[in-house]
Amino acid sequence: MGLSSHVFVGSAVLDSYVKLGTVKDARRVFEDTNDPNVVSYTTLICGYLKRGMFEDAVGVFRAMPDKNTVSWNAVIAGCSQMGRNEDAVNFFVEMMREGWIPDKSSFPCAISAAANIAGLGMGRSFHACVIKCLGKPDVFVGNSLISFYAKCGSMEDSLLVFQKLMQRNIVSFNAPNGVTCLGLLWACNHAGLVDEGYSSEESPDLLKPEHYACMVDLLSRCGRFVEAEQFISDLPFDPGIGFWKAVLGGCQIHSNLELGELAARKILALDPMDVSSYVMLSNAHSAAGRWERVSSMRKEMKERGLLRVPGCSWIEGKNKLHVFVTSDRNHEQKDEIYVVMGIFLEHLKEMEAPNLLLELDH
Repeated sequence: MGLSSHVFVGSAVLDSYVKLGTVKDARRVFEDTNDPNVVSYTTLICGYLKRGMFEDAVGVFRAMPDKNTVSWNAVIAGCSQMGRNEDAVNFFVEMMREGWIPDKSSFPCAISAAANIAGLGMGRSFHACVIKCLGKPDVFVGNSLISFYAKCGSMEDSLLVFQKLMQRNIVSFNAPNGVTCLGLLWACNHAGLVDEGYSSEESPDLLKPEHYACMVDLLSRCGRFVEAEQFISDLPFDPGIGFWKAVLGGCQIHSNLELGELAARKILALDPMDVSSYVMLSNAHSAAGRWERVSSMRKEMKERGLLRVPGCSWIEGKNKLHVFVTSDRNHEQKDEIYVVMGIFLEHLKEMEAPNLLLELDH
């Protein structure tokens, strides 16, 4: 039996162990394989992610000598399915920064992750990347964009994506019905019309978790926290992170720090690595002038190794895509870029533009 046959058999056995859920045996087969190929690496990574073993999956991925788009997609999808939305977004940005062009399988999970962290700006950037890389989105990418904009409250964009889809399936047509109901809720939300919001929920067959979450957000934004907590306790399903984030957002508006702390604990119990809850609660403490608590929360974030999802942008030059993130020092031309930025800053100082300088420094 030749070397390629051994590798094929090893990959098949590895895949079998992963499907059976025996990851330790899968790891043993992987380590016994001579020169494991990209399929073996990706299979083991998927096995770890399905079992919630994030650190092990990332360790194998980092050690992988020859990554491809499929392996990147596997990590992004696995993170998204585990609820590690910030990690999914970060891996997607890293994928592009390393020169990999996303395909139609890359986008749905990344866009879904952006929706779950309410990253409207980030999702818009991903949408632009869809157009750059794919031209017009296929039905699956299009559906993810419809859902993304709806969850972020951008109803016009959600309907616009639907109208421009060249091909639609049942999911596409179901989304506008839910979007319409969600749009009514969001209109009530921004107008503070709680009673009208309740009446818009009279079509239970159209309601999905995001509709209930929007109602919780409406109650919380209006400061009706007792009703919001009761609404959550009466839900026909277990509330996810989004519901408690809605409560936390309302607590930030109304400086309800006691309930805010409770909501943050609920979020962190579901996802100890959730960054946005720390940021939201820190902002609430900051607005209340509780600077010692703000400092302790930032210290706790640092100790846990938590980082905010960085802003990113990309430009094309000479048929090459250049990706930049906040405080980026990884670009191959970083020295030249910072020299030019230094020249610009000197000119701004001469022009006495302190506000713009402050923005650039951050």
